[in-house]
Amino acid sequence: MREYDIAVIPGDGTGPEVIAEALKALKALSETGGPAFRFTEYDLGGERYLRTGDLLPDSTVNELRQFHAILLGAIGHPKVKPGVLEQNVLLRLRFDLDLYINLRPVVLLPGVYTPLKDKGPADIDFVVVRENTEGLYAGSGGFLRKGTADEVAVQESINTRRGVERCLRYAFEYCRKRNRRKKLTLCGKTNVLTYAFDLWDRAFRECARDYPEVETDYAHVDAICMWMVKNPEFFDVIVTDNMFGDIITDLGAMIQGGLGIAAGGNIHPGKTSMFEPIGGSAPKYAGTNKINPVAAVYAAQMMLETLGEDEGASKLFDAIVKVVKNDLKSMDAGKMGCGTREVGDLTARYIRTA
Repeated sequence: MREYDIAVIPGDGTGPEVIAEALKALKALSETGGPAFRFTEYDLGGERYLRTGDLLPDSTVNELRQFHAILLGAIGHPKVKPGVLEQNVLLRLRFDLDLYINLRPVVLLPGVYTPLKDKGPADIDFVVVRENTEGLYAGSGGFLRKGTADEVAVQESINTRRGVERCLRYAFEYCRKRNRRKKLTLCGKTNVLTYAFDLWDRAFRECARDYPEVETDYAHVDAICMWMVKNPEFFDVIVTDNMFGDIITDLGAMIQGGLGIAAGGNIHPGKTSMFEPIGGSAPKYAGTNKINPVAAVYAAQMMLETLGEDEGASKLFDAIVKVVKNDLKSMDAGKMGCGTREVGDLTARYIRTA
C-alpha cells in the first residue's frame, strides 16, 4: 500500500473545521483501498502568535520539507494586524519551499449556481496557472521620507527569466496533460508593463516552439476579466504573473460558485507542495458548524492529483460532485441545508459506497 506523510496546518478561524472534513474524506479513501496517510499537525497561525509571539520558526520550515505534502486550513486572525500572518507564514512558506506554481481550477460543478446568465458547467471549466514566488509579491522596494508630506513608496515587480520560464513550462505541460482544448492563454499587460511582460511574452513564444500541439494566444488582463464574465468558455488554461493571477482567480472563484468551493495548490513539482481552500479563516463562522468544507475537500483532491494518485483523486472528485449536486442547497456558509460536519460525513459516505 502506498503511504504518504502529510503535514496538516489547521490554522485560524474555521480552518480547523474544514480541514477536519478533508481528513475525514482522505481516511475514507484509505479504508476503501486507497493510499494510507500519516498526518502530523502543526500549530501555526494567529492563536499561536498571540500566545507565544512565534510565527514560523526555521526548524518548522525544515521539518515541513520532509513531508510529501501540506494541507492548510486558513491563516488570518482578527486580533492580528493584517499582513503579519500573511507575510510571515503564508508568503514565507511559498518562498522558503519555492512553491513557484499557484494552481487554481475554475470549474462550475453540476447543481452549483453561477451569477453568469445562461452559462453552465460546459462553459466554465478552465485552470489558472499563477507564478507564485516573484512579481510584486517578492517584497522588493521601500520608503523614502516615510511619514512626511514628501513620502515616496516604491514596490518593484521582480521577474527573472528562470522564474518566468519554469512557470510557463509547467503551464504548457499541464495544458497538454489536461488534454481538453489544448489552448494556453498568456494573461499580461504588454502595452503598459513593457519590461516585465516583454520578458513574459518572449519566453512564452519561445517555449511554445516545444509544444506544437498546444494552441497559444495572448490577452491583456483587463480583457481577460471581461471575457471571464462574458465568454468563460473561451479559456482552457491561463498562465500569468503573481499579481494578475491573484486578481483573476478571485473572479474565477465567484463565477464557479463562490469561495465555498474554490481550492488552490501551491506547488513545486516533485517536492513538498501545499494545498488549501481559498476562502480564508471566516472567523465569524468559527465554531458554528455552518462553514462550507467542500473547498477544503477539493484541496485534498488536488493534493492527490499532484501526488500522482489519479484513481483516488477521481474517486474524491466524484464524491464532491455528488454531495454538491444531491445534498447542498447553496455553497454559502449557513445556507447549505446541512452543517459542516454533515457535509464531511456525506462526502465520506459517497466514497465508501462508490
